[in-house]
Amino acid sequence: MKKSLLGFLLWMGSSVAAFSQAFVDSHLQSVVSTTTSLQQVVVTFRGEGAPSAAHLQLLQSLGITHGRTMRALPVAGVLATPSQVKALAADPAVVSVYLNRSLQRDNDGATALTGAQRVRLEPVFTQRNGGIPVSGKGIGVLVNDSGIDGTHPDLKLGQNLKQNVLGTTNLNAQDPMLPITYVEDVPNTDQTGGHGTHVAGIVGATGAASNGKYAGVAPGADLIGYGTGAGLFILDVVGAFDYALVHQFQYNIRVITNSFGTTSDIATDVNPADPITIATKRCVDRNMVVVFSAGNSGAGSGTITGNYKKAPWVICVANADKAGVLAPSSSRGRKGVNGTVTVDGQTYPWRDEPTVTAPGTDIVSTRTISPVGVLSTQQDAESIEPAYLPFYTTLTGTSMAAPHVAGIVALMLDANPSLTPYQVKTILQETTTNLPNRESWEVGSGMANAYAAVDRAYRQAGYGPTVNATRAFLSSVNTAVSSSPFTINFNPATTASNSSTFTVPAGTSSLEVSCKVSGVLGETGNPVNLVVLSPSGKRYASGISVLFALSPGRAVAVAGPEAGTWTVRLDGLQGVAIPETVNGTIALNQSQGTSGLGDVATHPAKASIEMAISKRLMDGLATGFKPDQNLTRLQLADYLLMGQAIRQYLPLTGAAPFGDVSAAEQLLATSVTAQGAALRDRNYSQNGVMQEVAPGSFGPKQAVTRASLTYSLVQSLGLQNKAQQTSGPVTVLVDGKRLPIDDAAQIPVGLSGYVQVALDMNIINAYYTLTQGPYDLQPTLHASFKPNQVVKRADFAVIVTRTHEQWNAAPADVAAQSSSAATLAGATSAQPVETAAFVAPNPLVGQAVLNYHLSQDGPVNLALYDMMGRKVQTLVQTEQHAGRHEQVIEGAKLPAGTYLFKLQSGKQTQTGRLVVTH
Repeated sequence: MKKSLLGFLLWMGSSVAAFSQAFVDSHLQSVVSTTTSLQQVVVTFRGEGAPSAAHLQLLQSLGITHGRTMRALPVAGVLATPSQVKALAADPAVVSVYLNRSLQRDNDGATALTGAQRVRLEPVFTQRNGGIPVSGKGIGVLVNDSGIDGTHPDLKLGQNLKQNVLGTTNLNAQDPMLPITYVEDVPNTDQTGGHGTHVAGIVGATGAASNGKYAGVAPGADLIGYGTGAGLFILDVVGAFDYALVHQFQYNIRVITNSFGTTSDIATDVNPADPITIATKRCVDRNMVVVFSAGNSGAGSGTITGNYKKAPWVICVANADKAGVLAPSSSRGRKGVNGTVTVDGQTYPWRDEPTVTAPGTDIVSTRTISPVGVLSTQQDAESIEPAYLPFYTTLTGTSMAAPHVAGIVALMLDANPSLTPYQVKTILQETTTNLPNRESWEVGSGMANAYAAVDRAYRQAGYGPTVNATRAFLSSVNTAVSSSPFTINFNPATTASNSSTFTVPAGTSSLEVSCKVSGVLGETGNPVNLVVLSPSGKRYASGISVLFALSPGRAVAVAGPEAGTWTVRLDGLQGVAIPETVNGTIALNQSQGTSGLGDVATHPAKASIEMAISKRLMDGLATGFKPDQNLTRLQLADYLLMGQAIRQYLPLTGAAPFGDVSAAEQLLATSVTAQGAALRDRNYSQNGVMQEVAPGSFGPKQAVTRASLTYSLVQSLGLQNKAQQTSGPVTVLVDGKRLPIDDAAQIPVGLSGYVQVALDMNIINAYYTLTQGPYDLQPTLHASFKPNQVVKRADFAVIVTRTHEQWNAAPADVAAQSSSAATLAGATSAQPVETAAFVAPNPLVGQAVLNYHLSQDGPVNLALYDMMGRKVQTLVQTEQHAGRHEQVIEGAKLPAGTYLFKLQSGKQTQTGRLVVTH
C-alpha cells in the first residue's frame, strides 16, 4: 500500500510539469494515477478545423492508433495509456485532454444539484447507517397522483412498488352510504397520460431501465401508489390521505407527496376547515410528512395554488432549474403575509410562502409503458438516448419539484427514523442554500440541500445561521418598487424600432432592466445585447453578449441612476442577430429609509451600498456599515453564502479544520473552502470559492484583494474549468479591440484565467489611463487590473451590485458550456438589407441552399458562425453581380447544432439562422 501511495504522490508531483502545456481534467488525472490500462480520452488540439496532418502524426508518434477524429472541430477521441496522456498534455499542439466519461443530465442532474446522489455515495453516511447506503430503504412514500404504471422496470409492483391502488371515487355511481373502497394490487393505475408515473420515478425509481442513470432521489424507498385517474376531486385527494392513515403501519408510510392544486384558491389564507387541511393535519399528527407542489401559476404575488399548502405542518416546494434559477412559472407567496391557524384547540403560525425550492425543470423520469404517454416527445428525442426513450420522458413544473423533496425526506428518515414531521421541515429549512436576489415569499428558505439535511438528521450540527430567510440583519433598506413592461420589435437590419424610453424620477435608489431574448432560437438564445442609456449618454450593458449562446436572460442594474429620460436598447452582437419581439420589465426602486447605514449618507458609493443591502448581497456591521474599512476574508465568506449561492457544509467528522476561527465562524470557513461549495457546481467537482491562507488557517481578519475576490466570484458561477483552461496574455475588450493588461505580471500564479473570465463577463472592472508623448498625434489607452489592491467594503458593494444578475442569468451547466471573449471574427456593424436571404431546407440533414438577391454589383462576404460567435466557414468572399444568387451549404460537414449566417454586400447586412441535424 505504501508503495502504491508513494507512486501516486510522485505522479501527482510530476503532473505539474507533465501537464504544463495542456489542461487535464481532474477525472482523467484520477484515473491515470491509479491504473496503467488504456483509457478513452478526448484530445483537443489547437486550431479551428479538423485535426491536421501534424496532429495525426503526433498521435501516431506516441503509438496512439485507435480513435476517431471530428470533421469540423480539432478534436479526436482516442485510446491512450497514462504515459501517452502525459505526453499529449505536454505537447504545445494540445489544448486539453479529458476522460471520455458519461455525462450527467436530466433527472440525474437534478439529484446531483441537491446532493441526493452524493448522499448515496457518502461512505460516512453508509458507516452511520450500519453499512448500508442511505437510499430511503424501508421508508414508505405514498404518491397521491394520477396513478403508477407498475409494469415499468423502475417501478415494479411487488418489488419497490409495494402497493398500487386505484382510488377514484365517483359519487354518482354509488347509491348506498358505504365506506370508501379501493381496488388494490392493480398493475397499472396510470392510464391517462403518465403524470403520476413520472412523479413516482422522481421519488424512487430504481433506474433499472437505464443502468441507474435515471434513478430517483430515494431508490430504496417503498412506493405506494394512490391513483385517481384523469379526474381529480377533493374527495379523491382526501381518500388518499385516508388510505395512508388506514394502511400506515402495513407499509410504514412516512411521506405523502402531492402535486395538484387549483388557481381558484390562490392568494388565500390557511383555512382550518378545508378538508385537505384537516386531512394533512391528521397525517402529520400520525408522524407522516406531507409534501405539496407550490403550483405553476407564475411569478406574480400570491399565486400558490391552495391555502392548504401554506399550513405550517406541511412542506410546500417551489420549482427551479438544474442551475438553481427559480422557474418563471413557479408560484410565489405574498411578501410579509402571515397569520395563525387554530386546529384542535392549538394555534400555529403560518406564512404565505413556499418552504423550500427544488429542481423541477426539464426533469427526466419514468413514463408509462402502456399506454405510451405522449409527453414532451420532441424534447425527449433530443435529450434521451434512443434505448431509454420507451421508459423515460421529460416534464417541467412544481409537480416535479415536490417529489424531489419527498425523496430527500425519505433519505432523512432512513438516516433517522425518529424524526417528527416538524423536525424534518425545520432541518430542510436550516440546511438550504440561499438563492441570489430571491426572497422567502418566492423561494422559501432556498434550495434544498439533501447532503446537509441527511448529515443534520444524524447529528446536532451548526447549520442554519447563514439562511437569509431567518437571519437577523444589521442593516436594511426599505424600498418601494414600481415595475412597468416594455416591448421592442427588434430587427438588426434597422435601428428605428430597437429602443424604448422611460422616465426615472428624482430620488430613485436603483433601477433594473431585464428581458428575455430566447423567442427565435429557443434554448440557445438570440445574440442580442441589452443596453441602457442614461440622460447624459452613459452606457450600461448586460455584459453577457459573449455568452449569448448560453442564456436567454439579459439584465442591467444601475445604482443611484440620474433623474430624467432613459433609453433601453437592443443591439445585435456585432451585427449578427435574429429579428424577434422582446418583452421586458423596468423596475424602479425608491428608497423609503434605511437602518444601520448612517455612515454612508455622503459616501460616493451610497447608492450601490443601499442596493447591495436591499438585495441581501452583503450586510452592515454592528457599528455601522464602515464603507472605507477593508473587506475581511470572514466578511467575504459570509457574503458569499448570503448572496452567491454557496452551499452550507460542515465536516462530517465534527472536526474544526481551522484553528483561527471561532466555533460560530466554522460554518462560514468550511462552507466556502469545501469542494463543491458553489451551487452552480452541481456535481461537487470543483474547488472551494475561497482558498486557505495556509494549512489549517483561514485568515479571517486578512484583507481581500481584487485578485482573490475575482477568484471567489468566478468560482461561485461554477466557471473553474473555463478559468483554468484560459491561457495567454490577459486582455480586456474595449471598443471591439483587445487591450493588454499592463500589470498582468502582478496577478498571483493560477489566477490569470480567473481575471480574464471576470473581465470578459464584466464581473469586475479594469482601470484605464491615457498617455501621450510630446510628438504623438493621439493619446494611447492603457488598462490595468490592480490585482493586489485591497478591496474596501464600499468597493465590494459596487462590484457585487454591478454583477449580481450574472448568477440568475446563467443557465444549467454553465460551468461546462461557458466561453471567454467569443467575438465574431471579421464581423462589422450591421446595416439594412433590401432583399431577404433564406435557407431551404431548414433544418437540414444533407445539403441546403441559401438564396439571396443583390441590389447592385459589389463585394460579397457570406460566412457561417457557431453559437459562440466563432466563424465556422467562409462561404463566399468575392465580387458578384446584382441579381439572384445561390450558395450550397454542406450540412454533412458540420456538427449538429444551430448556426448563424451573415451576408454582407457593401453597406448591406443580413443575418439568419440555420439548424443542422444528423
